[in-house]
Amino acid sequence: MLFFVSITVFAQETMSLQVDIANRKGDVVYLREGRKNVLEIKIDDKGLFKSTFAIKEGMYTFFDGNEYAQLFLKPGYDLKMSLDATKFDETLKFYGTGSKENNFLAEQTLIDQKIDFDGMLALDEANFKKAIEEKRSADVSRLEKAALEANFANLFKSSLEANLSGLQQYHTQVMANKKLNNTAAPNFVYENHKGGTTSLESLKGKYVYIDVWATWCGPCRAEIPFLKELEKGYHGKNIEFVSISVDVDKDHEKWKTFVTEKALGGTQLFADKNWNSDFIKAFGIESIPRFILIDPKGVVIDADAARPSNPKLKVQLDSLVK
Repeated sequence: MLFFVSITVFAQETMSLQVDIANRKGDVVYLREGRKNVLEIKIDDKGLFKSTFAIKEGMYTFFDGNEYAQLFLKPGYDLKMSLDATKFDETLKFYGTGSKENNFLAEQTLIDQKIDFDGMLALDEANFKKAIEEKRSADVSRLEKAALEANFANLFKSSLEANLSGLQQYHTQVMANKKLNNTAAPNFVYENHKGGTTSLESLKGKYVYIDVWATWCGPCRAEIPFLKELEKGYHGKNIEFVSISVDVDKDHEKWKTFVTEKALGGTQLFADKNWNSDFIKAFGIESIPRFILIDPKGVVIDADAARPSNPKLKVQLDSLVK
């Protein structure tokens, strides 16, 4: 009897997951809870990722390379996934126990991809709140019609509210940034990687595109190839590309080495007090990368300019820079 009970408990605490991936990114896929890896599944001799493992009920993230999907997992599930990694979100399907909840999440991803979040963030306060309420209402209505597990529904609603709250905070920052447009940019005097110092004042007469970044920032590094291409394309024209590092003082040598090894172009500067530098604080910069565009008179054109990887930036620069 005791042996039977222990088998029952074990069965209740585990679940099975099988993943069939066409054009997979690698031979291992991962499950994460937050930033923590909770499971690695290697491909088997049939070309499938398959495992039975202990799990606690909750939301997880599935990764194949840099592609990912949110999953709802719980003990007792026997879940199968199929997808083509070249069209990850569009082809993701679930079968078996737990498939209803996870297909709901996959469909939600496709719905969210159709939303013009940039357009939402450009709305004034009243219309933004209206758009937020419309999204909340649509998502909750869809959830209720799906008649899914109660625990899943509660987790989904909590996640929805957290995402909407984050969007609200970002919109507040966007509105604050807009207030800085058409105002005089505060001056800075920062160490130049090539020697000496450079001030914003000394760059008057040119457009200035500023990249606020740090060596430890992954999204910042991802923009570097695009920034290099921009610099090449506008070489000799009336624009200066300025990168300001907010690395802390102990990473000063790391910054110098990084700039040299990566052959970073433009004007490479090191902020005097990293995040507490007056210029950084004046623009309310709390996350990076952040891009700022300033005109030849030192007036802010865009306190939250498009990233180098965004085609909209080149369109904007082409309309300004001759």
